[in-house]
Amino acid sequence: MTRSFIALLLIAVLLALVPFMMDDFFINLCSQILCYALFAVSLNLIVGYGGMTSLGHAAYFGIAAYAVTWLHTVAGWDHLTSAIGAVGVATGTAAVFGVLALRASGLSFLMITLALGQIVWGVAYRWVALTQGDNGMRFPQRPAPFGIDINGAMSFYYFSLIVFAVSVYVIWRVVNSPFGASLRGARDQPRRMRMLGHDVWMIRWAAFVMSGFWAAVAGLLFVYYQKFVSPYAVSLQQSAEVLLMTILGGASTLTGPMVGAIIVTLVKNVASTYVERWNALLGLIFVLAVVFMPTGLVPGFRRLISRKKPAAAPADETATPPAAAPERAS
Repeated sequence: MTRSFIALLLIAVLLALVPFMMDDFFINLCSQILCYALFAVSLNLIVGYGGMTSLGHAAYFGIAAYAVTWLHTVAGWDHLTSAIGAVGVATGTAAVFGVLALRASGLSFLMITLALGQIVWGVAYRWVALTQGDNGMRFPQRPAPFGIDINGAMSFYYFSLIVFAVSVYVIWRVVNSPFGASLRGARDQPRRMRMLGHDVWMIRWAAFVMSGFWAAVAGLLFVYYQKFVSPYAVSLQQSAEVLLMTILGGASTLTGPMVGAIIVTLVKNVASTYVERWNALLGLIFVLAVVFMPTGLVPGFRRLISRKKPAAAPADETATPPAAAPERAS
């Protein structure tokens, strides 16, 4: 059992006790944090472990939210079928976009994902007959999994926590599997991986599709929480914020994006009530993190803790030195 798994277990226990320590406002805020934390962890699959920085990740998040709303309210599908169909549509979109984006790497990859994300935003904003444009679409009511009502703040929080815990566990298994090792190898030494017989493009594409799938799951949580979806869900600002969460907390770590999601969500929803220019505060936090902890908050604090650990005790100077070898007679 690794230290990361123990830390995640302790965090899960703490999260389970949250509703007994807070009022409905902060319980709902914690549900929102879980949604965005899963969103950030999904992006970290390609950013941290795959080395592919994307500025269009909100596309799959928003497509799932729009699709489940349309399938349930317009097509008349039930909640479960609508959710499966929405995740399928978003994952299929990620598969197609991955084929297009992975034709390039580095800055070119970033710009292609940005362009694809803007195309999705343009469709959501301009195709009024399908998405109702800037007015958005209303989701009538939350589902009732296994007949359990999740309309209350506490019940929806536990529903979000279960979905989040299962999703993160699966992602953790993927990251620590041979596929995860291959993905990190494709990030660090792509030429060597090709020489060893690995299909680097296919590894990256599979990670891209997985990332889109989990972003779609986060999109379902988002629309169940908000009961509303608008073009903001697929906007560039949404993609930039989730990328900020990932980098701020620490890419290539499982807990880093979660920490980043907590900080960004609290600044947006709590600090904004006290500070008028909360965007500047968020920017200041990010700048300070980049200057003092360029690898992110979680890796940075781990490094600080390891430095404070006492070093190994020096050898006893009073101990008898080993006997010197006798000089050879000339």
